[in-house]
Amino acid sequence: MNEENSSRVAVVTGAGAGLGAAIAHRFAADGYTVVLVGRTESTLKQTVQDGPAGADMYPWVGDVSDLAAITAVMDGVAERFGRLDVLVNNAGVAIPGTVDQIDLNSYRTMMSTNVDGVFFASRAALPHLRVTRGCIVNIGSVGGLGGDWYQAAYNATKGALVNLTNAMALDHGREIRVNAVHPGVTLSSQFIRDALAEGTSLRERFVDRVPMGRPGEPAEVAAVVAFLASADAGYLNGVHIPVDGGLAASNGQTNLYKIDA
Repeated sequence: MNEENSSRVAVVTGAGAGLGAAIAHRFAADGYTVVLVGRTESTLKQTVQDGPAGADMYPWVGDVSDLAAITAVMDGVAERFGRLDVLVNNAGVAIPGTVDQIDLNSYRTMMSTNVDGVFFASRAALPHLRVTRGCIVNIGSVGGLGGDWYQAAYNATKGALVNLTNAMALDHGREIRVNAVHPGVTLSSQFIRDALAEGTSLRERFVDRVPMGRPGEPAEVAAVVAFLASADAGYLNGVHIPVDGGLAASNGQTNLYKIDA
């Protein structure tokens, strides 16, 4: 545990499972007071239960797509704990579909969570982050840096997050830092673990594209988020870090010189 972080307060949205849970656990292990925000109390409590021994973690039910609700959360956190130092905008939804196929409810759900949610949570947190000269870390996706098949709406939301991060870094850089982490495919759910199990055809195609030859682990993403929130990243603002095993280094071409055995 880092004693320097013992008085710092971090809010992680979408903390009930997957990357959000891993990020919350990392901040707790680093000595932060961590507030876990999500819409389902039972999953938030499970994240707390699965956290490091002695962790200072608190579930807090709230909907990032509702400005009044998430403002009440941020104000409540600042009042209860006396400060707010870090906001991790992790809440997100991914529903596949092309522009002509995806249903409008799915489209609206992704827009309201992935775009409105980041905008609203940041707006609500800013007054408190200014006091501590804190920071925001947005969780984007490699799908915001380039397109994916069958993810038109999701890619649009994550592309919006990229430029929202840039604009906030410009607007608020003299008071707080705003950066983004862009994970590639990460083993953050049972669905992904099953889909990319050893021996599956999808795993073989995936390994062919990713230079490191494997999907990421949630803890590896969480480590980069923790770094961006730390004093070691004190002069980083408006930075975008792909955590993708080198995928973004490619122009998309397969290895033309690889000879299969």
